[in-house]
Amino acid sequence: MMDTIRIEKGSTRMVAHRGVSGLEKENTMAAFVAAGNRSYWGVETDVHRTSDGKMVVIHDGDTKRVAGVELSVEGSDFDTLRGVTLLDRENRPGRADLRIPTLKEYIQVCKQYGKFCVPELKTHFSAEDIAQIVSEFREEDYLDHAVFISFCTQNLIYLRELCPEQPVQQLASKIDDKLLALLQEHSFDLDIDFRAMTEDWMRRLHACGIRVNCWTVDDPAVAAQLVSWGVDDLTTNILE
Repeated sequence: MMDTIRIEKGSTRMVAHRGVSGLEKENTMAAFVAAGNRSYWGVETDVHRTSDGKMVVIHDGDTKRVAGVELSVEGSDFDTLRGVTLLDRENRPGRADLRIPTLKEYIQVCKQYGKFCVPELKTHFSAEDIAQIVSEFREEDYLDHAVFISFCTQNLIYLRELCPEQPVQQLASKIDDKLLALLQEHSFDLDIDFRAMTEDWMRRLHACGIRVNCWTVDDPAVAAQLVSWGVDDLTTNILE
């Protein structure tokens, strides 16, 4: 039976990418429960808004890759999306439990297992959308167990206007002095492609009080190097 790959992680916090997507279909309740039953600190997911204003968790802007049927997430209502059965990890149909979860269902699983939520705000959300997302966390009394991430800086700015002390991480695929200045200006932490990180940049970021999360690390040797540099969080499909 396939299982996660254990590593020596020291004080580094491990984040399950889209749930334990190395074992279960990404961004499904099965993947989130798999993370809940293991030693992960956090569970990452991806948030989109449906055409009728529901917040759901799915990575892509459409269902083609994960379901074999192409529906626009933002262009479809929730009931239509919920009616789609996703393919399993081997792209086989037939598992009735594999559906697109709501944001609230994701929060509830993380809360049940005591895991931090790491939701990625996928699209350019409006201020009202961000307020709705924050409200759903507050309704579950779990906002204090959430770290929001996004490539869209404005999403994080809207969120901080509502919750000035909320932990957030700017997603990035490369790093330079301009990005460092942005992080310092807004007091953001960083979530970056591991291939862009160096030991020198890790040192500089930490000297500025910036926490570093590296994504998506599935090679134990790469993880060991990042841990030796003092990376704060590692997002992974299969390492534990």
